[in-house]
Amino acid sequence: MSLVSLADLLKKADQGGYALGAFNCNNMEIVQSIVMAAEAECSPVIIQASQGAIKYAGLSYIIALARQAAEGVSVPVVLHLDHGTSFDQVMQCIRFGFTSVMYDGSHHPLEENIAQTRRVVEIARVFGISVEAELGRIGGTEDDISVSDAEAFFTDPAEAKRFVEETDVDALAVSVGTAHGQYKGDPKLDFERLAEISRQVSCPLVLHGSSGVSDESITRAIECGVRKINIDTNIREAFVGAMRTVLVNNPKEIDPRKVLGSARDAGVEIIREKIRLFGSSGKA
Repeated sequence: MSLVSLADLLKKADQGGYALGAFNCNNMEIVQSIVMAAEAECSPVIIQASQGAIKYAGLSYIIALARQAAEGVSVPVVLHLDHGTSFDQVMQCIRFGFTSVMYDGSHHPLEENIAQTRRVVEIARVFGISVEAELGRIGGTEDDISVSDAEAFFTDPAEAKRFVEETDVDALAVSVGTAHGQYKGDPKLDFERLAEISRQVSCPLVLHGSSGVSDESITRAIECGVRKINIDTNIREAFVGAMRTVLVNNPKEIDPRKVLGSARDAGVEIIREKIRLFGSSGKA
């Protein structure tokens, strides 16, 4: 199957009351883990490329890997830009063949965030590409993006309503207590705020920084209107953990296929767990 846009999949998820898993990739084996897990669970899936992934692998490699992966499975696959930080970068990803993009203008004042996001939406719609935006700042560190506790702030429901009405985005990432990277403690989500945002806006909501959030909190977030859930750190932990195990048990191993093959299998398992938790298993 060829790569598809996110918008239609989000509509189906909203109607069905489940969320789509958006999994960050960094190399070929992780891309394979994502689509292998999705195929095994008969689930739509989102492959995400972050700033770090683009810097590491390059846009041309990422799009080639994603296209090949999508063509090899029967489930819908989206290639999504995660945290696009500039208009030019978002346009470049659209030209390269991404089927969904995130323009993250959350570091701008509200008026500028609205104006820049609306500009991205107007162009992306011409090509049938979906757009995610962010309102409120999500704390923590992910690749080249870092937001301190002091800088992070929660999304205001009234601002969210205005933002979505004026930009017409397909999905809105909100700040309700999650953070990028590994948590130092148990994250506490503001579910009342999340539910109010969902009531105020007309588009599906996105939860970033979801690795380390309890299963109970994930389920409740979905009940509150979250339809896209981002996972990166959990995949890294499983992937690198499996590599360490192989190398500890076989310190003389020099075949990267044996090291990375085990890591890929670990990636498949954690992604399948998340897909079942999000409720998208069997929804392809």
